[in-house]
This record gives sequence, C-alpha cells and structure tokens, in this order.
Amino acid sequence: MSQPFAEYEFISPSDKPALLALSSLEVLANVQTIVLECGFKIHVASNHEDFGRRFSSLNYHLVVVEELFAAGTPEENATLRLLQWMPMPRRRHTVVVLISERLQTLNAMHAFQQSVHAVVNKADLSSLGSIITKAVSDNDLFLHTYREVQTAAAKGKI
Repeated sequence: MSQPFAEYEFISPSDKPALLALSSLEVLANVQTIVLECGFKIHVASNHEDFGRRFSSLNYHLVVVEELFAAGTPEENATLRLLQWMPMPRRRHTVVVLISERLQTLNAMHAFQQSVHAVVNKADLSSLGSIITKAVSDNDLFLHTYREVQTAAAKGKI
C-alpha cells in the first residue's frame, strides 16, 4: 500500500539527510539534538519496514541505529542486518553509527564486526557529535577520488 505524500519532506542538494533508527526515547531525544547540531536534516524510522522504505528512497549521509532497535536482542535487529548484508553500491554513500550498551566506543574491531563506521556506547553519547563529525570526514576523504571519477564518468569525461 502506498504511503501518503505528506510523510516525506523535500530534500535540497545542500541538505545532509540523516536517518535515525532508535527505540529508546531518551536516546532518540539526545541523538536528535546532537545530529541537528552537526548540521543534518533528520528523519526518524518508526520500525524495520519504515527504515527499509526510507533508506531505499533517499541517499542518506548518516544513519544512526540502536543495537536493539525494535528488537529484544541484537540478532533480532532486522534493520542492522539489512545494513550489514546490503550490497556496497547501495550503502557506500552512508556513514553508519551503531549505538550499543555492550560494545566499546570507537573500538575499530567492534565496528568492523558489525559492518558499521563507528560504535558508540550509550554511556558515551556526549561524545557522539565529535564521533559523527570525524566518521563523516574520514569517509568523505576515503571516497573522494571514487566520487570524482564517478562524477566525471557521469559527465562523459572518462
């Protein structure tokens, strides 16, 4: 069934859209404030289906997902599994940050194991803004040449 048009906002080329998948209302309120301060335009997914629909309709620059988003255990988190198993061309443009109660903040091995760019422990949410800024900057630097070649190819210059 089609969703009503009013549910979607217009995104301009200068907007930096972020998609939040958080179940805890306290964490959601904190993360929304921090992500807004980082200059992103926020959309919030209400469940796994909503996340999938939103993610497939827009190239989000940032996704923040809670380890227990709409799930009782990390293994039941269909949104995280979707991101982990998604083909790289569909998720390359997005920086994914995982909020966890059990994993250590900025542990590169935990991030690698979860197929995300960064992990932030709930106890360290006050550091989320600087972590997002660094993760987005690192990702932009890493993909800079790829994006330049992709743009040149689209313009027929290659």
